[in-house]
Amino acid sequence: MRGILTGKNRGILRRFARSNVLLAFDYDGTLAPIVSDPGRATMRATTRRLLRQLTRLYPCIIISGRALADARRLLRGVDVLAIFGNHGAETSETQGRGVREVQGWQLPLENRLKAYRGVRIENNGYSIVVHYRQSPEKKKALAAILEAVAGLGAVRVTGGKLAVNVLPRNGPNKGTALKRERARLGCDTAIYVGDDDSDEDVFALKLPGKLLAIRVGAKVDTRAPYCIRNQAEIDRLLALLVGWRASDSTANERARAPRAVTRRSLGSRTTAARRASEPQSARSMRPRDSAARRRRGSRRRRAPAKASI
Repeated sequence: MRGILTGKNRGILRRFARSNVLLAFDYDGTLAPIVSDPGRATMRATTRRLLRQLTRLYPCIIISGRALADARRLLRGVDVLAIFGNHGAETSETQGRGVREVQGWQLPLENRLKAYRGVRIENNGYSIVVHYRQSPEKKKALAAILEAVAGLGAVRVTGGKLAVNVLPRNGPNKGTALKRERARLGCDTAIYVGDDDSDEDVFALKLPGKLLAIRVGAKVDTRAPYCIRNQAEIDRLLALLVGWRASDSTANERARAPRAVTRRSLGSRTTAARRASEPQSARSMRPRDSAARRRRGSRRRRAPAKASI
């Protein structure tokens, strides 16, 4: 993978930033650090400030794996154009309805995993997340989770940071959410930043020259061609995007602004206009410059006085 903030790759980022671009971000592990308690995964103050500035300069959306209500809570005060929950499946139109298929998964998972300490099941309505961050035996817990999920039948499984996401096999995903919003907002290009397996649905989109896919953290088996080194580097990325668009906006405003009119420039324009309206004979009789006027004045001063009688 290539670092998007280094060398010529930074120029690629700038070209996208200067286009009619949609900015889209995952939340956990991208805008906010991964923490032991997912309910306390908040953005740093610097990240929040930069993201708020970004929303005033670009169309911005968030596509999170969280339930939509939870994602909205964490993004309160940040004026993004849209927030998607449940890996792109939950929108403002579908919020709260849930999927009946998903509700049927919780009890079998609870029965199969209740013996494993530190394993927690989170039902988001459109998907289920099984967390094992708190497990003292993470390898055993992960193996048990995958075995339990396999017993559910036709489901889609994606990995997270010490978590397993379980989704309907043919449901909406982050890739379909990004395509929908890029079309709805009339954007020519998109920049997407994400950090885990569910973001691969965006990274895998075939949009040559239209999508700049950036992964948080380098990884071998990913479709994203570019990366930032870690979650902390998101602030540097946001700051560059803010600075470039703000400087471009300032330059455009200066180019459009009328030239300031001073008293001197106004007088010069008035004199020029008056001269242009004179007939040719009058212009030919008028001294050409100040030097000619000085010579005429000098000749008048040297003329001899008339003798008195």
